[in-house]
Amino acid sequence: MPKSLDQKNDMSVGQITFRQLADAMPQMVWSTQPDGAHDYYNARWYEFTGAPVGSTDGEGWNGMFHPEDQERAWAIWRSCLETGEPYEIEYRLRHHSGDYRWTLGRALPVRSDDGSIIRWVGTCTDINEHKQTAQMNAVLSRELSHRIKNIFAVIGGIIGISARQFPTMETLARQLQARVSALGRAHDYARPHSEDSAPHSGPSSLSELLRQLMVPYPVLDEGRLTIEGDSVLIDDRGATPIGLAFHELATNSMKYGAMSSPDGRVAIQIDVEDGLVAIKWHESGGPPVTEPEQTGFGTQLTEIAITAQLGGTIDRVWAKDGLCVNIRVLEERLSRS
Repeated sequence: MPKSLDQKNDMSVGQITFRQLADAMPQMVWSTQPDGAHDYYNARWYEFTGAPVGSTDGEGWNGMFHPEDQERAWAIWRSCLETGEPYEIEYRLRHHSGDYRWTLGRALPVRSDDGSIIRWVGTCTDINEHKQTAQMNAVLSRELSHRIKNIFAVIGGIIGISARQFPTMETLARQLQARVSALGRAHDYARPHSEDSAPHSGPSSLSELLRQLMVPYPVLDEGRLTIEGDSVLIDDRGATPIGLAFHELATNSMKYGAMSSPDGRVAIQIDVEDGLVAIKWHESGGPPVTEPEQTGFGTQLTEIAITAQLGGTIDRVWAKDGLCVNIRVLEERLSRS
């Protein structure tokens, strides 16, 4: 009986060896023995590195990394060999040109029927252009943030000079300067940061962080904004995305919502259950609000901060008595403890 087309295709695929398949892939592929000794690299690896065939077998692969990355790469690789956890790391790999290019290394264990590891198979992906673009964007973002901070300082200075010209306004001027300074501190939690500029040196609880973010707004001093609920630890890991989200909520509320009205109120409730932190922002007593037809840039940033950085969700309810926002995030993402 003649074989069907599918059967013929199955046979042709089955005749392809691992080496042929790996060499046909558009990225570097490698494999190791169960103890981590490298015994195979595909053609893309040798094209990228320019290394002689076989010269990176065994432990020779680590010498291809940037000297500053070698110890870290070894430590993570040894840990994965001991635990069987998936391997993932970014490092600088020596290109055949002599330059070091940022590369994403990943590997998974291949297990036998009894669960024991019989081989590791991994890939290396050139991410150098992506890394450089991300670094440039981070530099530009921090520069923009620095200029915004300078604007706060200039405004504070203008208020001080004006107060000297109008002594009767001195008390009001001090209050305005205090609020401008508080806005600058709140901005620290929402602005982009590098690993060396962690914004978090003060509050260790979520409620205290939220209180500091709300200090610039009169509703807090007037008792029209309350923060209640469970105590949750937070550090620089969670401070920036939370700061970004609630800075945006407060700004919009001052422009359009309850905080723009003398009778408006805002209640923030924090609840923790089964590793999830639920934060409810509920506005009332303000002007009628309606759902905007288009999503603003600030709202998009908030979505990214909550979902991507904190592994959470954010839902908005445009009720007649005021906006209600329900945020849920993973508790473990808020701090490193």
